[in-house]
Amino acid sequence: MENNLRSTNLDELDLSTVVTGNRLLRTSFTWMAVAMLLTTAAAVVFAFVPGFSQILQVPTEDGGFRPSTFAYLVMFAPLIFVLVMSFALNKLSYAALLGLFIAYAIVNGIAFSSIFFVYKLGSIVKVFLSTSALFAVMAIAGYTTKTDLSKLGTLLKIGLIGIVIAMLINFFMHSAQVDYIISVLGVIIFTGLTAYDVQKIKAMGYQAEGSSLSSKLGIMGALTLYLDFINLFLFLLRLFGGKKD
Repeated sequence: MENNLRSTNLDELDLSTVVTGNRLLRTSFTWMAVAMLLTTAAAVVFAFVPGFSQILQVPTEDGGFRPSTFAYLVMFAPLIFVLVMSFALNKLSYAALLGLFIAYAIVNGIAFSSIFFVYKLGSIVKVFLSTSALFAVMAIAGYTTKTDLSKLGTLLKIGLIGIVIAMLINFFMHSAQVDYIISVLGVIIFTGLTAYDVQKIKAMGYQAEGSSLSSKLGIMGALTLYLDFINLFLFLLRLFGGKKD
């Protein structure tokens, strides 16, 4: 089914079909925006409200702090949410899928609150605005291009697997140079994936009308776009974020 979606000849679709495709894309962007708001709110609350920020930190004997058990849970929980939503899509109801997506966005925000302790606030804001501009440009490119991006998407996904492996290796190596290369490649990969995923969701809209999965696809499309934006932001932050002294 995925290959059929990617090989759709967009020029042969009539106007009513295009409107249908746009509806799925609008739904995906709407839920993505909701998720971004929830993530931002959760990150700010857990970073700046003492009663919440203390949940993530445990004082040490030398007067410092270490991550709490809860902090480790929210660090790894997002991966579980994504796996459940992806592999149990057909079994989950729309309400359950939406609930998981909202919970995922909030838990992600709690995990991302740590960036406020590492990077300067002004730097975070600048990188976020830069990410938003870059994401918007690539989303528009993916929506308007007549070129089939499926081959590019395949290469980018292979590159993404390579980055994950490199990050795991560098977790033990602690090489600043390797970390820099990974961040540069990460920006390139997720910049391209943004255009590819927008085109893919647009194509899925042409096929999904009347399907029992159409409403769920809006959530999964939002999850895909959300992941593109978040990862693009984090890699840009690693490259250009100004760290606190």
